[in-house]
Amino acid sequence: MTENAGPSCVPPILVGKDYAASSIFEPANLLREARRQKRLPEVPVPEICILDPDGDIVRALRRAGRAHPAPGWACYHTELFEFGHARERFGIIGCAVGAPFAVLLAEELFVSGCRLLVSVTSAGQIVAQGPTPYFVLIDRALRDEGTSYHYLPPADFAHAESHLVEAALGALKAAGQPVYRGAAWTTDAPFRETPAGIERARARGILAVEMESAALYAFATAKRRDVLCFAHVTNQMAVTAAAVARAWRSLVEARAPG
Repeated sequence: MTENAGPSCVPPILVGKDYAASSIFEPANLLREARRQKRLPEVPVPEICILDPDGDIVRALRRAGRAHPAPGWACYHTELFEFGHARERFGIIGCAVGAPFAVLLAEELFVSGCRLLVSVTSAGQIVAQGPTPYFVLIDRALRDEGTSYHYLPPADFAHAESHLVEAALGALKAAGQPVYRGAAWTTDAPFRETPAGIERARARGILAVEMESAALYAFATAKRRDVLCFAHVTNQMAVTAAAVARAWRSLVEARAPG
């Protein structure tokens, strides 16, 4: 017998959530055990890390001989590479596709020394902003996935931290990097982007559809972490990463007690 949920039923993912409760499964404990098993040193990751869901950035850096494995990264699922650009040291993980995986890595990166996480993902265009190439700095993301509901109560959007967005936009403009600001639609079912769903997103002024931002922003809000997400429609990642790094360091200095 099939159990049918009526229209007034609450989805199981929203039932019984205690957003202030601590988890019994903590990333620091997992990584400590992984370092023990793998006999890895406890070396912090770079303060600024990048998630590269497509893997194109990592492959290009490795082909150029610019990226090298991070010595202390103990994650069971990924490799973290380090590279330098514009006097900054970055960490980068490729092929971090989808909201659950992206947030798993975010949790692990921030307990390993990361202080700013930038996600640079390819995205489907919803409302065109002009001819490509260009970036969209995602300032809010429609929560059409599951991970964000484990971090924040229900709401339509998860939001980036406004001061970080403004600082990054200013730095990108100064660097001459074309970028647009706006909303994304985060889905965990890319092959269910129906015509009606796309039209609903377009009616709300959403610029792009991708798979990670809503979850990353919910995590960032809940854990008070610095995260920025970009829809990547250009090959000028290095300019963008360096500009965002400068903006974030200025904010960190401004936050520091006098």
